[in-house]
Amino acid sequence: MFHKMGIQGMVKHFLEVVAPWFSVPFFLINSGLWRVPAIPCLLNLPFFPIFVTMLSKKTKYGLKALTFLASRDSQDPIQIAEIAESENISQKFLESILLTLRRNGFLGSKKGKGGGYYLIKEPKDIPMTAVMRILEGPIAMVPCVSLNFYEKCDDCPDEKQCSVHDLMLKVRDANLEVYRNTTLADLIPTKS
Repeated sequence: MFHKMGIQGMVKHFLEVVAPWFSVPFFLINSGLWRVPAIPCLLNLPFFPIFVTMLSKKTKYGLKALTFLASRDSQDPIQIAEIAESENISQKFLESILLTLRRNGFLGSKKGKGGGYYLIKEPKDIPMTAVMRILEGPIAMVPCVSLNFYEKCDDCPDEKQCSVHDLMLKVRDANLEVYRNTTLADLIPTKS
């Protein structure tokens, strides 16, 4: 069948038949991950856009590094190599992440022998909203619902009538609820 379709036919087939079933959005709702399948055929769309962006490696690794530093009994500086090895993160990539966190007031650093990075705030005083905004950018998935980075969408004549706008408000609020009620202290594994 496919050898007779040609490239254009295969692309059309993929967009109309295959892609919709892989384009299932995921939403963080009520502090848990819930899958919300969308059936594109009911929406009369050739494909369903994916609204959710995955957590970037930068943010994931930043959270892991912060948690590593917060879980230490001592507040002595820790070398990047030790954090990178312990958390299985590329040392070069981790350097740029820790530098971002230092520039934004989460970490301090010491050069020379015995140097490294350390937390300059108590873990309970580091809210996830701040960390997420520094490492990931806006919490909202579309600019028209962002609290700090609002922009009107070019393709939407009326936000009040836009179903995507209403949905993304709910998603933003659910995510904010989780981030506002979580600090770095909450991420520290309990010692057994």
